[in-house]
Amino acid sequence: MDRFKGKRILITGGTSGMGLAGAKLIVEEGGEVAVTGTSQNHLDEAGRDLPSGSLVLRNDASDPEAARELGAKIKDQMGSIDGVWLNAGFGKFGDNTEIDAETFDGMTNVNVRGPVLQMAQLIPLISDGGSVVVTASVSPYLGQPQGAVYAATKGAVTALTRAWAADLAGRNIRVNSIAPGPIETNFFEGMGLSDEEVEGFSKQIKKMVPLGRFGSSEEAAQVALFLLSDQASYVTGSQYMVDGGMTMR
Repeated sequence: MDRFKGKRILITGGTSGMGLAGAKLIVEEGGEVAVTGTSQNHLDEAGRDLPSGSLVLRNDASDPEAARELGAKIKDQMGSIDGVWLNAGFGKFGDNTEIDAETFDGMTNVNVRGPVLQMAQLIPLISDGGSVVVTASVSPYLGQPQGAVYAATKGAVTALTRAWAADLAGRNIRVNSIAPGPIETNFFEGMGLSDEEVEGFSKQIKKMVPLGRFGSSEEAAQVALFLLSDQASYVTGSQYMVDGGMTMR
């Protein structure tokens, strides 16, 4: 397929996991990509895995000044863009009695404020008829123990998606979100869990998934790419579950 031939796509949080998988697929389908990340290891990995000409940018969604820097770099090096996948985010689970301002601000700054400020800078750069995809989560629908703050941030992202879809409809820019369930990424790294806890959590989650397994990064990325592509030309303000049936129970 050549769904992205001649198209330029930005993926925040695109140096690992779903984002990097999506970037590789876009390039395979004829597109140009820019990806952002914060981990030097992941930045190096993306630099190796993506072809020359791809932009691999260090950019921290938790830094309010970084959004302006991102917009300036994209404008300078790519000009207009045809799509954005706002994928940067992280989650940290823990006892509700131990939540403090640092924990709350850390997740909120990356998962909510980051996309808001990024969109403010990127909207003028998105071509009419373009597409935006936002990575939300199944968490707001599950009532997961010790996941209140993370679920709240992803609920906010879902609301933002619908508002942006309404705001940008006049330019025929579509805005949708994906809500991944358990995906085999480096997501557990940010949770502060031990190897034993990760293994126990994984077993518990698999029991909740009708398909009985974690999804792959590529499986989640394919849904995001469908929404970014012209194949989803009549889809906006929607959310696609990518969870192996987890939320249908």
